[in-house]
Amino acid sequence: MIAACGKKPENETSGASASAAPSASQSESASASPSASTEEKSYKISISQIVEHPSLDAAREGFLAALKDAGIEEGKNLTVDFNSAQGEQSNNLSIAQKIAGSKSDLVLAISTPSALGVAQQVKDIPIVFSAVTDPLGAKLVSSLEAPGGNVTGASDTNPEATTKLVEFIAANFPNIKSVGLVINEGEPNAVVMAKKAEEEFGKKGIKLVKAAITKSSEVKQAAESLAKKTDAFYTTLDNMVISGVDSILKVAKEKKKPIFSSDRDTVEKGAFATVGFKYYDHGYQTGLMAVEILKNGKKPGEMPVLMQEKLDLILNVKAAADYGIEVTDAMKNAVQDQAQNLIQ
Repeated sequence: MIAACGKKPENETSGASASAAPSASQSESASASPSASTEEKSYKISISQIVEHPSLDAAREGFLAALKDAGIEEGKNLTVDFNSAQGEQSNNLSIAQKIAGSKSDLVLAISTPSALGVAQQVKDIPIVFSAVTDPLGAKLVSSLEAPGGNVTGASDTNPEATTKLVEFIAANFPNIKSVGLVINEGEPNAVVMAKKAEEEFGKKGIKLVKAAITKSSEVKQAAESLAKKTDAFYTTLDNMVISGVDSILKVAKEKKKPIFSSDRDTVEKGAFATVGFKYYDHGYQTGLMAVEILKNGKKPGEMPVLMQEKLDLILNVKAAADYGIEVTDAMKNAVQDQAQNLIQ
């Protein structure tokens, strides 16, 4: 993380005038007509977030940190209008309509549903997104290199992450022949990731078994059903599922069925492994894009969508005992940054 910027140096003068007090007329003139250079621009940003859970919250925190490091700080020269849809699509639409009528300088949409909502309603304000898995497939942009329109951002996926995680599972858990996935099929990013996972697991002779839900309160029942017919659990970046992932973790530990996730935060909460990154860093990446728009006049439609490049295996060594897993040296050696990504 980049350190926060320090205070701007005070205006300096040279020669004898530096120690001489200004005359009354000079003081009056200075206070009546401040120079343009001392005037500070203020900003307003509206944020739409589909639900509050650790990954999305971390993305928001990273975004605001990037702005602060660039001199745009909440409470000083930045007003933030934060809106959570609490997982409800009706709220998501209302938030998007509200933002469309605002006089914001920029909109941050966190999650695919939030980005779709604001993109449909907001046409004259720059929009950046975070935690969107497939912006092209969701038709948020016309291309990843030149998005067009008023929307751009950072995707929270890299197809290689799923491939590498499945390879890790197949290499270290030969007894896993089936994996259970709780899924909200109404969430586009979840469907895209499930399809990719099914393909990758299939290559290794592992069956992906899905249990569909329509609300987070159904997560536990779906997990209990899957525990009866699978050897392990897998979770995608499915916002409804992640908001109820504690239920899957509880069932997984009770049944000694390891859980592999698509995000670091779920591993920190008790899943065994993922291949991923920090959502705070992901949000910071989006924040830097916002700075380019706000301070340097960049147009979203001309800014390529950014992808996640820094992938690493993340293991929760502490959680291994909950699933009856013996962590081998081979597993640990697969982690590149062991200081950061071996949780023990």
